[in-house]
Amino acid sequence: MLMKEFIRQYGLIVDYACFEENLDMFVNEMEKGLAGENSSLKMLPTYISIDDIPEKRSNVIVIDAGGTNLRIALVNFDYITPSISYFKKYPMLGIKETITKEEFFSTLASYIVPLAGKSKKIGFCFSFPAEILPNRDGRAISLSKEVKINGIVNSLIGEPLKNALAEKGLDIENIVILNDTVASLLGAKAVYVDRVYDSYIGFILGTGTNSCYIENNFNILKSDHLKNKPGNCIINIESGGYANAPRTPVDESFDSLTEKPGEQLFEKMISGAYQGGLLLEFIRAAAANGCFSKSFEEKLADVSSIESKEIDDFCAYPYGDNKLACLSKGSEKDRVSLFELIDAFFDRAAVLSAVNLAAVMKKTGAGKNPCRPVCISAEGSTFYKSKLLNEKINYYMIDFVRKRLNIYSEFVKAENSTLYGTALAGLLD
Repeated sequence: MLMKEFIRQYGLIVDYACFEENLDMFVNEMEKGLAGENSSLKMLPTYISIDDIPEKRSNVIVIDAGGTNLRIALVNFDYITPSISYFKKYPMLGIKETITKEEFFSTLASYIVPLAGKSKKIGFCFSFPAEILPNRDGRAISLSKEVKINGIVNSLIGEPLKNALAEKGLDIENIVILNDTVASLLGAKAVYVDRVYDSYIGFILGTGTNSCYIENNFNILKSDHLKNKPGNCIINIESGGYANAPRTPVDESFDSLTEKPGEQLFEKMISGAYQGGLLLEFIRAAAANGCFSKSFEEKLADVSSIESKEIDDFCAYPYGDNKLACLSKGSEKDRVSLFELIDAFFDRAAVLSAVNLAAVMKKTGAGKNPCRPVCISAEGSTFYKSKLLNEKINYYMIDFVRKRLNIYSEFVKAENSTLYGTALAGLLD
């Protein structure tokens, strides 16, 4: 079988009709999630409105708890523009060894002691699944990324930290909990103060993927606290869980090999953690359908894994001495066929990424004025370092979204967006 035929038969060819169909399905899932109906999109209210952020801004203590590092900072707002006057980075608590939630909050409080008297407000970016409450505290749903903190699941995050700080003599008025996607959105708002945007989207495409946006409260039907309240609220879509994207038998086979089959299906189709494993399954399927030479198949039998970097290495140096180039060594037909498959693989991931972003803008009606585009604050190594994927996402956002839907947007990379965005949230009462 020719590679082009395999790509067509195995659902890797994406066109505008496919984009349009998936766009409508994504919007429908968003609406069901907002209404509290059964949906693969959680559509979690953050109870943060950018309209509530005060014009008069003070210093804010920032905590950024991620999968690898724990960062503590003091963010200052001088004439609106943010800056950092104190910064410390520690290994994330619970990485090296299992700790209790009491040890977690006590140690975290000790890291903040040097900032005593600098601020009574804390913004806490907790980059793990959490339910945000109307008072902007959060309840941990689960941990991931090999972090082990006994007793923290189903526990509040802000209140016990506030108590631990009080025990050390620190008087903190308020702690606001948010996640990294929301912090990214707010970071763009904090940094690009001189730009006029119609709205904002936070977009993460790295190891995993997620997105968030600003929704009118009256559309958030599942929240009695918000649906009858004027204004807006940032919604954490949890888009990695979207389940209606067009999956192929290869996607289903790969999903069955993952740690949690049936979960985070959209994430498994586009994000960095799954990129190499999924591509390897497509290469094996193509080989089984006669798309490569016998020599290629023999070498492929010894390949147990592919990393994202190894894909990029081949795309940059198809004649180089890298793992994928070595598979096709000696056969120009194999080399071209492999590149065609990878190109189609990234094409699909790019279109699905564009579907996610366009669905938000179609749902909200934002971005119709070219002078006031939607600001997409993008974060993640997969978005910025995967050359083929990045250029393809940009292409489809122009060709499908701007030219055909007349929706205008702009990707931005805000420096220190997580810290600045978290600080902006911390200003809220």
